[in-house]
Amino acid sequence: MSATFAAPSEAAIPIDVIASDQFDQFEKHAPAETVAWATANGFTGKLGEVLCVPADAGIARVLVGWGTPAKRARGRLFMGIAATQLPEGVYQIASGLNGPELEESALAWLLAGYVFDRYKKKAAPKARLVAPAPVDAARIEAIVAGDYLTRDLINTPASDMGPEMLEAAFLKLARDHGAKSDVVLGDDLLVQNFPMIHAVGRASDQEPRLLDMVWGNADDPKITLVGKGVCFDTGGLNIKPGASMGLMKKDMGGAATVMGLAHMIMTLGLKVRLRVIVPAVENSISAGAFRPQDVLNSRKGLSVEINNTDAEGRLVLADALALADEEEPDLLVCKATLTGAARVALGPDVMPFYTNVDALAAEIVDAGSAVADPMWRMPFWDPYEAMIEPDVADLDNAPAGGFGGSITAALFLRRFVEKTANFVHLDIYGWTPSAKPGRSKGGACMSARAMLEVIEARVVE
Repeated sequence: MSATFAAPSEAAIPIDVIASDQFDQFEKHAPAETVAWATANGFTGKLGEVLCVPADAGIARVLVGWGTPAKRARGRLFMGIAATQLPEGVYQIASGLNGPELEESALAWLLAGYVFDRYKKKAAPKARLVAPAPVDAARIEAIVAGDYLTRDLINTPASDMGPEMLEAAFLKLARDHGAKSDVVLGDDLLVQNFPMIHAVGRASDQEPRLLDMVWGNADDPKITLVGKGVCFDTGGLNIKPGASMGLMKKDMGGAATVMGLAHMIMTLGLKVRLRVIVPAVENSISAGAFRPQDVLNSRKGLSVEINNTDAEGRLVLADALALADEEEPDLLVCKATLTGAARVALGPDVMPFYTNVDALAAEIVDAGSAVADPMWRMPFWDPYEAMIEPDVADLDNAPAGGFGGSITAALFLRRFVEKTANFVHLDIYGWTPSAKPGRSKGGACMSARAMLEVIEARVVE
């Protein structure tokens, strides 16, 4: 697989992108033999059609159907279809696209090249694309490399991606970019006041840990990313049924996504002081597992009653967010595969996010729309605060009743962020249930492109 564009070549095969309502115009200007071949093969410009026009030796050009605006509105990254269907060769988009559609199509082509072949040999797409001239090729390649990193991390099972291995990947990322890193391991979490991270991870053979990375100039805007790193979630003593445990290797999807986003930021050399914090644990079952009805202390000093050990992600994030909040960054971003309620509400493709800052919310929605990374604002609904306040402790990690599960989880996390004005929590899925253009089935890097767009715009300002 390749996360890079092909070198420009005079031998590159041209691609004509043709919308359904533009096919008549194409017929008027295209070579007669191309029109005849398209007609003979029933090509009409329908979205997803890919037709190779033969030459005496090889392919003369490729026609790609672009459908109608209504059809295209149902999804994005459609050029990924051509990337996976075309035979080996070097191609270039010659006509039919410009501006944002051209940039998105170049991105889609590279994203479609991803293959997870660590355990089984798989054929990667062999069609290469020359970067369209107006497009910032280096930027797209950086985004795709971060996307691939995230997908690799999520797709790797817990047997090879437990807390120890996630730490190794985290430290490698830091080394590759010259970032400073630190690890707080095992019982040192208690010494350094991360009691809930320790409690959630202590039942595992792999000790819980807090991973911390800092990159950039201290005088630049402070951007802090916090990602949930639960490498496998059995549910703890409130054990998940088998069907619910099947995808729990992806419960570190928040960590994987902030690492992918961090790679994009550092590769592009954005003028920020970047901090990445990942609580890395496995929610296992043993004699040392934390229990329902336990009351845990947190870094912030708030006590938390445990009413379900399967609501562990918000516990480890709470300690990590309290740490992040202590230095009051300019922007604090939390990403976590936190609740099934978010999926019930919005499905697998649209990522809900929470923030109290209207201007930031608008930036995120606009950015998601611009870069094919859809986002939807959900409310920090203050009247639900009472639902997370039990009689025994300051907070309840799993309110009874199940109503508003994504909202109550977000409200829980907000309690640990007091100093930072610009805080956003994203309840991501981290998984593509079935293959789509530019997105293979499996681990998914959701929300990273949108947040990169937001961060870049803030740096420019």
